[in-house]
Amino acid sequence: MKHARRIAMPLGIVGVAALALTGCVGDAPADPSAEPGGTEGPAAGCEAYADYGTFEGAEVDVYGTILDAEADRLNESWAEFEDCTGIDVVYEGSSEFEAQINVRVQGGNPPDLAIFPQPGLLASVVGTGSVLEAPEAVQANAQEFWTEDWQNYGTVDGTFYAAPLMASVKGFVWYSPSVWEENGWEVPTTLDELDELTATVAESDVTPWCVGFGSGEATGWPGTDWIEDYVLRLHGPEVYDQWITHEIPFNDPMIVEAMDRVGELIKNPDYVNGGIGDVSTIANTDFGEAGLPVMDGECAMHHQASFYEGFWSDDNSVEVAEDGDVWAFILPGTEADASAVTGGGEFVGAFSDAEEVVAVQTYLSSAEWANSRVSLGGVISANSGLDPANASSPLLQSAVETLQDPETTFRFDGSDLMPGAVGSGTFWSGLIDWITGEETQSVLDQVESSWP
Repeated sequence: MKHARRIAMPLGIVGVAALALTGCVGDAPADPSAEPGGTEGPAAGCEAYADYGTFEGAEVDVYGTILDAEADRLNESWAEFEDCTGIDVVYEGSSEFEAQINVRVQGGNPPDLAIFPQPGLLASVVGTGSVLEAPEAVQANAQEFWTEDWQNYGTVDGTFYAAPLMASVKGFVWYSPSVWEENGWEVPTTLDELDELTATVAESDVTPWCVGFGSGEATGWPGTDWIEDYVLRLHGPEVYDQWITHEIPFNDPMIVEAMDRVGELIKNPDYVNGGIGDVSTIANTDFGEAGLPVMDGECAMHHQASFYEGFWSDDNSVEVAEDGDVWAFILPGTEADASAVTGGGEFVGAFSDAEEVVAVQTYLSSAEWANSRVSLGGVISANSGLDPANASSPLLQSAVETLQDPETTFRFDGSDLMPGAVGSGTFWSGLIDWITGEETQSVLDQVESSWP
């Protein structure tokens, strides 16, 4: 790993921790809507970064799954930090991160920092002995700004390795308000009402659903979100927890019921795949493209997480609002006003304890960074120091409030918590078999037999 010459402000791990604990690192800006750092411009903003230290020619490599426009916004989110500290944060995104992070670790060439999209993958890489325990400053920020559950997702065998970064609320159903108003459709308040609405839409000139399970090397994961949402809503958080930890078998009758309930919607040729093709096209359609026919009125609904807001356009030209171009509602439960949701997030783990790496890792765990990134649009964070007003749309603001609401029953994406061989292996591939014709019981039996 690279080591740079420090030119001011000692920044050892203990020193950063002390600053974080006294509120110098990680406090939310007085005006979160201001420029990153909480001030009106870069020059004044550097005062907010003084405690991180300054470095001459320092470079920190960050590796993750974030690509394209989202990667551009990620780079923008730490630009002022770079200017003020002298650290060049070099981000590399890869659609093959899940496989390549292991290749790089085994080859002795890990990045300084990795943004893990799955707690299960983080745990498996921690098992190689290459990931370092989080510095005290990062632990302090995590304890201040995240719930115990979120901290636990970055903890392996009692040791805290990785603070959360961004987050998402899953289970949103996206739609076009103008199309719905024209047809007189109303947002359902229960799963039964959603079924009734789907049947009603099918009688019109609009196909009820557009769906895509495609995602490059990670093809299949969008299907797992459907199953997880239905397991949680039909059977509750206790069964959900038992399922993802294998206290009940993967092919338990309750899981069969949830999967069949999903199949009634997206395996029905009369209900999919609006603007794209027949049921079989779901397997190959990229999830990022799958929802776009909603805006053309070719399909009525698309099931995808809060982060999908960033996929409607590259230039934020699509208005996400209740009376805008697109809007969304949370997939309902068996009863009205159910508060259970699934979600996901990323976690930043370190392979180096160089002072400049600690500085970047600490900044990424702070409320300042969360407000900086969220204010750029398209994403949210579960960081309690985040001002919901910084979210780029009313929908994302509501998603932040959902994450911060103590009454919300939140469960992390199940496949991300399962052993990698299942969660990002047989579960993904099994859903491709399922959507192209294989029976529910057969698919679940195969996944169950693959559990380590």
